[in-house]
Amino acid sequence: MSEELIARVIEVIAKTQKIPSESITLDKTFAELNIDSLDGLNILFALEDEFRIDIADEAAREIHSVREIVDGVGKLVAAKSQTANP
Repeated sequence: MSEELIARVIEVIAKTQKIPSESITLDKTFAELNIDSLDGLNILFALEDEFRIDIADEAAREIHSVREIVDGVGKLVAAKSQTANP
């Protein structure tokens, strides 16, 4: 997972939640960041816009930490670039 991807995901979380990006690390859970399910949906929508990806509802339900969301976005971005450049 690239540093740029991590930084972009953290920035989206920080912006949507209005919290300092310095307080967000890969090891933080949504509970530790006081992110509830509605906030989580807003983050997912913002990430879909930021990376031009679609996050499946089933996958979204399984995301409970910053690391999980970075991993998921990374996989979707990689899959998208593979289909764009076969």
